[in-house]
Amino acid sequence: MDKIGSKTNFKMKQKIRGFSEKLLQLRERSGTTAVEFALLSPIFILLLLGMVAYGVYFGASHSVQQIAADAARTAIAGLNETERQALVTSYVTNNASGYPFVDSSKLTYQAKDSTADGNQFVVSIQYDARNLPIWNLLPALPMPGTTISRKSTIRIGGI
Repeated sequence: MDKIGSKTNFKMKQKIRGFSEKLLQLRERSGTTAVEFALLSPIFILLLLGMVAYGVYFGASHSVQQIAADAARTAIAGLNETERQALVTSYVTNNASGYPFVDSSKLTYQAKDSTADGNQFVVSIQYDARNLPIWNLLPALPMPGTTISRKSTIRIGGI
């Protein structure tokens, strides 16, 4: 009877040990996942928000450059500086609201003949970008300037 009792006892210990090992494995896996998620998710979310905010800023910057370039191309049809300035004003007033991330009421622009070369016409545009979402992200981060300034120069007349 002693041999039978020890065999049964041994088998029972093996079953309990196997069951407790499986239970520990389940606990370790789910806990590890939760801890990893808790540690990494804030960093990941901050990284995503930063990419979106800077993407909006770069999109606005590109839009301002496009407005300047398109206004300069439109101005080439003018015969003198006054006519070119009127064409730039008309273009910016009628078309700036169609560019992404740009509020046309916050644009300022200058259009004039180049002082360095009389055969060139320069369109300068400044945009007050204070309302873009990048400024609300994190005050401690280094940020670009709140005013986006871009220029476009175009040759007047032939080659």
